[in-house]
Amino acid sequence: MQMLLKIGFNALHLKENSRMEVAIEKIRCDWAGKDPLYQKYHDQEWGVPIHDDERLFEFLLLETFQAGLSWITILRKREHFRLAFDQFDYRKIASYSPEKELELVHNQDIIRNRLKIKAAISNAQAFMRVQNEFGTFSKYLWDFVEGKPIQNHFKQIQELPASTALSDTISKDLKKRGFKFVGSTIVYAHLQACGLVDDHLTSCFKRNK
Repeated sequence: MQMLLKIGFNALHLKENSRMEVAIEKIRCDWAGKDPLYQKYHDQEWGVPIHDDERLFEFLLLETFQAGLSWITILRKREHFRLAFDQFDYRKIASYSPEKELELVHNQDIIRNRLKIKAAISNAQAFMRVQNEFGTFSKYLWDFVEGKPIQNHFKQIQELPASTALSDTISKDLKKRGFKFVGSTIVYAHLQACGLVDDHLTSCFKRNK
């Protein structure tokens, strides 16, 4: 009888602990909000260091189209961009024909901005030139932070900068190399997204993980 009571108590205790774990909500950076897509991006991608050229180019292309728009708009169209731009294969994109460019301009599933579409193509070409010079685009980019993510210690979202001296420097260098739509604000967003800069707030569970 005592054994049965003990088992019953343990089962109840485990059940109560499970309820408590469900009740405890993860503390995220404020910008993640309540949108499941935004939260998933925050939890799984934003600020995670990327050293893979394919992934770096994917974010570079998406951020090219973000200019003047919200990031959630781009995230919602991300898979459409993936299909339209050959899985973000910069080798294929660099050789897009005028016919392919026109096809993209008429694609209602993506951002139909001709200047940004042209920039995506020319950026793929510039991306490959950087690879030829440095071996990989990753090496070129990570050299700006000496191969190690910059860890910031912001407590409130209002403290996060839109750009920094570092993003100013990288922006200028990218422009010299022929990249388009790479202003300092876009570059800083790229550094945050690809983990060269860790801007998770000090209260965020990703920071404390």
